[in-house]
Amino acid sequence: MDLDNLIQRFQKKDTVAFEALYDMYAENICGVINVILKDPERSQELCQDVFVKIWSKSDQYDTSKGRFFTWILNIARNAAIDELRSKSHKNQKKNLPVDSLVGIHENSEDLNGKIDTIGLQSLLKGLKDKCILLIDLLYFKGFTQKEAAKELKTPIGTIKTRIRSCISEIRKNMA
Repeated sequence: MDLDNLIQRFQKKDTVAFEALYDMYAENICGVINVILKDPERSQELCQDVFVKIWSKSDQYDTSKGRFFTWILNIARNAAIDELRSKSHKNQKKNLPVDSLVGIHENSEDLNGKIDTIGLQSLLKGLKDKCILLIDLLYFKGFTQKEAAKELKTPIGTIKTRIRSCISEIRKNMA
């Protein structure tokens, strides 16, 4: 079946055409979303939402402005970025245990589990527990400095000074 014909049928709300396009593109779209979110389950859900969105806005696709896949990809990318910025996503990440992120380099047995953390152990070597906790909150869990100060019941100025000090130690470890 011709892609242009399939897209025209899709725009006329042909469910068979929609299913064919879904089968063609869903795996790639879910993969792109997962690269951004790093959460396979949420990526699948968001992928479904993207396809519902393109179904409802199918009349907005214009062949003169680009390829159909690029149109879907842009919608998916924007949806994933919106999800990352959402309060619910940030709050979900805040509820992870500290050792699941910074301590992952000690707990992972196989190389595949370490790919995102290769070299992390050497960078964190010699850091105080306060630094590791602060880095975990700010860089891995997405807290703002103000939120970290509230969570740690520490003045914001102390948080700012401490993180500068921690980053200096990490820079020394990099050298």
